[in-house]
Amino acid sequence: MNVETPDDIGAYPRLSDAQVATLAVGGARRAVRSGETLVRGGAPSDEFFVILSGTVAIIDDDAGQRRVLRIHGPGRFLGELGLLEGQVAFYTAEMIEDGEVLVVPVQRIRALVEHDPVLSDLILRAYLIRRCRLLDIVSGFRIIGSCYSPDTRRLREFAVRNQLPHNWIDLERDSRAEQLLRDLGVAPEGTPVVIWRGERVLRNPTNAELGHLIGLPVPTTLREVCDLIVVGAGPAGLAASVYAASDGLDTSVLEAIAAGGQAGTSSRIENYLGFPAGISGTELAERAVIQAGKFGARLLVSAEVVGLEAEDGHHLLRLAEGGALLGRTVVLATGARYRRLAVTGIERFEGTGVYYAATHQEAAMCGVDPVAIVGGGNSAGQATVFLAGRVEHVHLLIRDGDLGKSMSRYLVEQIERHPRVTVHRNTEVREVTGVSELEAIAVENNRTGERDKLAVRALFVFIGAIPRTAWLADTIALDAHGFVRTGPDARYPAEGRRDSGRRPLPLETSRPGVFAVGDVRSGSVKRVASAVGEGAMAVRHIHEYFERS
Repeated sequence: MNVETPDDIGAYPRLSDAQVATLAVGGARRAVRSGETLVRGGAPSDEFFVILSGTVAIIDDDAGQRRVLRIHGPGRFLGELGLLEGQVAFYTAEMIEDGEVLVVPVQRIRALVEHDPVLSDLILRAYLIRRCRLLDIVSGFRIIGSCYSPDTRRLREFAVRNQLPHNWIDLERDSRAEQLLRDLGVAPEGTPVVIWRGERVLRNPTNAELGHLIGLPVPTTLREVCDLIVVGAGPAGLAASVYAASDGLDTSVLEAIAAGGQAGTSSRIENYLGFPAGISGTELAERAVIQAGKFGARLLVSAEVVGLEAEDGHHLLRLAEGGALLGRTVVLATGARYRRLAVTGIERFEGTGVYYAATHQEAAMCGVDPVAIVGGGNSAGQATVFLAGRVEHVHLLIRDGDLGKSMSRYLVEQIERHPRVTVHRNTEVREVTGVSELEAIAVENNRTGERDKLAVRALFVFIGAIPRTAWLADTIALDAHGFVRTGPDARYPAEGRRDSGRRPLPLETSRPGVFAVGDVRSGSVKRVASAVGEGAMAVRHIHEYFERS
């Protein structure tokens, strides 16, 4: 007899009879036999299964090795987040007992998720938790490469930020790496490589090639003409896409790496309106992506924009890997990236001991050893609270003497009373040490000059941001720090301007029809809520722009 795996974390709820009846509208019952495969690992699926009778095994069968991960019985449903987003399955679902299932087209499930609040919360919450669980328990694909290789770090960042189950085998530290490469006929200098399901080898693939393999929406070489192109899928860009698409504008969203922006690297945002218990940046982003898709917005990842030009009265955005999109209007929501610490040798530990995000994946890599966090803003505070619940001790380093200078009070209070947190005021990192991994950092009090050494296995850096505007070159007016000027601070060029006789709208740039929102905008408030508000407000300005021009 097959014993069903208990649900101890809310990832595998049992549907009520009424919920099954709701799902049955537009679905079909199907008799299934033991040994029948419902979902095949490595292949996409367009069917949502509810188990009516019998039992199903969830199997990790990468490279021919079968591991039973869970067993489900009547009332449970299959799938995880990738099902809603069109990705391939990272597991196999196989009947291990005769029974009956309800088969519902995924498009029907998307509609229910969008319109039925009870089923929406039930399915989305389960799917989000399941994807997090998959990151820890399934093999996914493998990345073999050196921790010192920029391309290895690029592929790992793409996989981590998009929450793709994978294993990284470090060429420098893992004894299995060289043997695996010999078996594949790959020389060490030919790395990094991606091994897909033990049978397909991709040699240093681009992010778009890897994304295409998984089923992520990546750009094509075709040119598209849209009412609006949003560049960047952080909170500001996603808000703009939701409001624009819901207003009927043909909307495309271009994202270089993964949806969520800097907010997506936060383990928990506790001061965002409407979420009194807090919400992770990843969950907020995933819900926004589904919401944008509900209204018809198209989100493309691995869509790095490298140029902004004019063509036939439209704005032309050129992509790094070829192709271009044409838009009547553009919203710049590229955000900003965290600054790197100016410490000699720190780059060799990036991704293996030095991190610029604090999510569950980085926490898992740290184990329980002490860590250090550099920064005095909310991102550093959120990371401190999150990591203090998982590691032995957290050292928070701030350059100033006042923790509350740029950090929200609720975070300051949690940090100051946490027994596993030490705040080092007026302190800066001077040196990082370690042989194959980070072992310690040397710090200095910038007032007294006193030095100390902290034994830590990870260093998290949150020290301000640099706007992602280098690709704009001389096409848009920027301030002295590289942020985009808007409204009264942005002046249209006198020659050849299309909108003669009017000033830029509040979020409009020096280029008519191009708007900027969120962290990339000069003078913006660096908060998730304000970014969402600006994204929504930009759509109102776009309608006004269309009316005037």
